[in-house]
Amino acid sequence: MPHLTVHLPENRLTGKEPLLVTALTDAIADVYGEWARDLVSVRLAGVPAGRFAQGGKAVDTNASLTLGVRAGVFDRPDAAEITARLGAALTDALTRVIGEDIRAGTTVELVASPPERTFVGGALAV
Repeated sequence: MPHLTVHLPENRLTGKEPLLVTALTDAIADVYGEWARDLVSVRLAGVPAGRFAQGGKAVDTNASLTLGVRAGVFDRPDAAEITARLGAALTDALTRVIGEDIRAGTTVELVASPPERTFVGGALAV
């Protein structure tokens, strides 16, 4: 189950939540396939002004996306292609909704979870 947590400046997020959730879900489904759409979980976290910094200075042009994926994705023969597509698709989706000026400050991190370490509703996810 792909689960995505997005941190971005609150002032850039407010009012764009539904568009952003749709764009990010579409991006993941475009890479994984339509079968994954209903499994995508998105959490948006707005960061108050002054609490997002780069180089020791407050900025409102950074974003951090963390996508939790099954560890097996990195063992696939096409892993390099899949991961590159995920990074590009998520960044493109974010910039379409939030603005192109956030692209250079956007970080996408893919975090692997072995199958025996993922639980949904208290039960091991299969």
